[in-house]
Amino acid sequence: MANSTMVTEFLLTGFADKWQLRFLLSVLFLLMYLATLLGNLLIVSATTLEQNLHKPMYFFLRNLSILDMCYASVTVPKACVNSITDNRAISVAGCAAQIFLVIYCVYVELLFLTVMARDRYVAICQPLHYPVIMNHQFCVWTTLVSMLSGLAYAAVHTGNTFRLSFCQSNVVHQFFCDIPSLLSLSCSDTFNNFLLLIVSAILVAGGSFIFITISYIYIFCTVMKFPTRERGKAFSTCVPHILVVSVFLSSSSCVYLRPSGASDILQRVILTVCYTIVPPFLNPIIYSLRNTQVKEAVRKVMLRNT
Repeated sequence: MANSTMVTEFLLTGFADKWQLRFLLSVLFLLMYLATLLGNLLIVSATTLEQNLHKPMYFFLRNLSILDMCYASVTVPKACVNSITDNRAISVAGCAAQIFLVIYCVYVELLFLTVMARDRYVAICQPLHYPVIMNHQFCVWTTLVSMLSGLAYAAVHTGNTFRLSFCQSNVVHQFFCDIPSLLSLSCSDTFNNFLLLIVSAILVAGGSFIFITISYIYIFCTVMKFPTRERGKAFSTCVPHILVVSVFLSSSSCVYLRPSGASDILQRVILTVCYTIVPPFLNPIIYSLRNTQVKEAVRKVMLRNT
């Protein structure tokens, strides 16, 4: 590859080709981003200030909300600004940082969702053992292990990606840097990268999915024995969680477990939006704002600030 020019920066793809549509989508995603920050910030404030919410379930909700704010901030603001200004350039270092942070947030989010399923399983199926199993030490250590292992997981994938040579087109067919899009631009052999990506995704995402599924099978079997009134309340909190997990896992799997190609850019962008923008936007509504205790706590926080 002596005649090849090494890539020093990448060009991200906008939300659409026409400026009017690009501007409309940018404004829409920016509003969703601001709503995501506001919703999750209210949840963090409520679960921190309200003593009644100092429980394992709300401890994980607070962690998830903090993570969602970081997750959305990694991709959405820059993508919106790039689409509006049509300045699509991102440095190699910036691209590497974005990949690292996205992978880290996705990994930790999966583990948090898995632990939250475990929390609901113990609360519904083993209520008498709940204070012992879901004690404060378990919650703290689970959070630390998730965050620290996420650093190692993201570092391995980021390092393995940027050890490759990029000497072909520098146009990334995505509105942020992701591994599948970059692998299609490499002039190196990417088989080992694809293999590592697929195997690790199956182990992490597949393991989380299986654990969550088994937990909810036991939960549903237990809930069916409840009186009708309590059964409806339990289902109302479980079903939305399953929907968000399904959207998150299915869309991310479609993006990361298939070869990248330029012929289906719009489809891949839509799928990516489903797991980068939609879950952080919906999580405050699904996990918290449907909860009477959290609603009351959020109302108190808002009244304090008025």
